[in-house]
Amino acid sequence: MSFRDLRNFTEMMRALGYPRLISMENFRSPNFTLVAEILIWLVQRYEPHSDIPTDVDTESDRIFFIKAVAQFMATKAHIKLNTKRLYQADGYAVKEMMKITSVLYSAMKTKELAVGDRAEEDNSKFKFDLGSRISDLKAARQLASEVTSKGATLYDLLGKEVDLREMRTAAIARPLEINETEKALRAAIKDVLENVEKNKDLLNNVVSDETSLDAKIEKKKQELERNRKRLQTLQSVRPAFMDEYEKIEEDLQKHYETYVEKFRNLSFLESQLDEYHRLEQEQFEEAENTMRIMQHRLKEEERELMKGSLKEEDSDIDVPEDEGSDSDTEEFHPSKPHLTRNGIMAGRGASFIGNMQGGDSDETEDSEIDVDEDDEEDEEGEEEEESKDLDDDSLEGPLSRGRRDNDF
Repeated sequence: MSFRDLRNFTEMMRALGYPRLISMENFRSPNFTLVAEILIWLVQRYEPHSDIPTDVDTESDRIFFIKAVAQFMATKAHIKLNTKRLYQADGYAVKEMMKITSVLYSAMKTKELAVGDRAEEDNSKFKFDLGSRISDLKAARQLASEVTSKGATLYDLLGKEVDLREMRTAAIARPLEINETEKALRAAIKDVLENVEKNKDLLNNVVSDETSLDAKIEKKKQELERNRKRLQTLQSVRPAFMDEYEKIEEDLQKHYETYVEKFRNLSFLESQLDEYHRLEQEQFEEAENTMRIMQHRLKEEERELMKGSLKEEDSDIDVPEDEGSDSDTEEFHPSKPHLTRNGIMAGRGASFIGNMQGGDSDETEDSEIDVDEDDEEDEEGEEEEESKDLDDDSLEGPLSRGRRDNDF
């Protein structure tokens, strides 16, 4: 874009009456806002009643605006604009806008030369003349397009005139046959009469259909009225079994309440029974553990007592041997019996172990141990039987109470 073109554009815009001053520095960088404002003003000057979108906020709005302006100028003023250069909004856009401003400026100059006043009232006269003659301009453009289309059609018809002349001459020279004309007219009249009859039949069918539909509607209304009366009668009459039904319903409600109460009580008693069984089981397990601990403790004490008694017996048996005849004479005389008594406390009673002889042998010791073990087994059996008796008593108690509650 040259400096001269930019200067000419600013001068033309000033001459056309653009309200804003345009500097030559405005188009050094892209300025789409100013370009859009100038294009809208130029379109309004060319066609005041034009409908061009003015939204240029988004990219799609700017593209639509440029396309609308280019299409308007192409259809109305036959000016082809480069949309890419207009969208650049720099010096190349000024070059495209020069096409519109030059047309408007030349029109203004022509009008001014015709009037003869160019010095003082350039913008005012141009505005007045353009605004008042805009309708004439549109009419002239429309007439020009119609003249062009009519001329092209006339030219095509004149080209066919050679063939059409011969056909026209032959048709005019042919004599008119009355019979054929009468026949054609009768056929046309017959067709018209058939169409009239068909239309009358359709109208009669419509009337009959309307009558049948009215009869059906009336019949349905009567049925509706009868059904309403029957419904009112049924609503007013009370059934014979209704009293018995209400009485049975009340009894059922009472039985249901009783059932709910008993079911709730039964659930509560079952939960109490389960809780009692759980406590009894815990007590039984606790007593069994305590008994087992006591048995273990008693066994330990019995073992300690048996060890102490065996040591005392060993100390009584050990006697120093005499030398010479004393030892020999003692062999022929039986030794005096020694009484040893040991008391062992176990369980409920005490068992005493002892003999009347002077010395103890291994067999006697084994017999004493066996006797102690038999006593312990007897005591354990008695304790187990007692615990079983206690369990049976504890189980029989809640079961008997549960039976009594269920009886109640």
